Amino acid sequence: DIYYFEFTVPEGSNIFDIARSLQAQGAMTGESFLRAAEDPALITDLAPRAKTLEGYLFPSTYRLSHTTTAPELCKMMTAEFRKQWTKLSAGKDADPQRTVTLASLVEKETAAAAERPLIASVFVNRLGKSMRLECDPTTIYAALLDHRYRGVIHRSDLESENPYNTYRNAGLPPGPIANPGAQSLAAALAPAESKYLYFVAKPAGGAHQFSANMAEHEKAVGVYRRASRQAYRQASSQAARHAPSGKNR
Repeated sequence: DIYYFEFTVPEGSNIFDIARSLQAQGAMTGESFLRAAEDPALITDLAPRAKTLEGYLFPSTYRLSHTTTAPELCKMMTAEFRKQWTKLSAGKDADPQRTVTLASLVEKETAAAAERPLIASVFVNRLGKSMRLECDPTTIYAALLDHRYRGVIHRSDLESENPYNTYRNAGLPPGPIANPGAQSLAAALAPAESKYLYFVAKPAGGAHQFSANMAEHEKAVGVYRRASRQAYRQASSQAARHAPSGKNR
């Protein structure tokens, strides 16, 4: 008998996330998976400009055995991507590389399904006006590729010349920065029609405030920052009230 187990790849995982998860579960070494994922041969017929399999390893649950190899897993994941892509792109003249790259940005920017077409519209509108995308997740991915990501974005990351850093480089990054799910792919294939050029998280979290011009955006950013400062002060005050007094230590 062969023992099988399920391995789940969440939407928005990149190849580094998947490698860590595989190693943590003892399925295979992260290094072996990264070696397999860095070979685009499984997808070059569909996306000839792809440099790796990033973006084409469809997030889903896969049934593995302890003899499953990294190339076999990549083949399963790209096969699932092809299945989903065929269904979603039917009747559309879409460039897979551009669409998957855009979808990966959408996936990393929001977990709210209803917002994804709007997020896609912001990026499309900015591209149409030759504005830099200034997408934080691309800057993080650039730092990951350069082996210097430290958990937060630093000014040096924003100033990096890495082609994936959209704060310094115009247009979409050279390729996907993560593996998007079906909803983000659908949003990239059919962005909402809007005039929005900016978005920022709402203070309550879980959604974004969209703006069509800089004045509106700066106002929304101000609301977010004031709410963040207030939440920080409240958290600090509560922590101070619950801290043990010196005489009880």
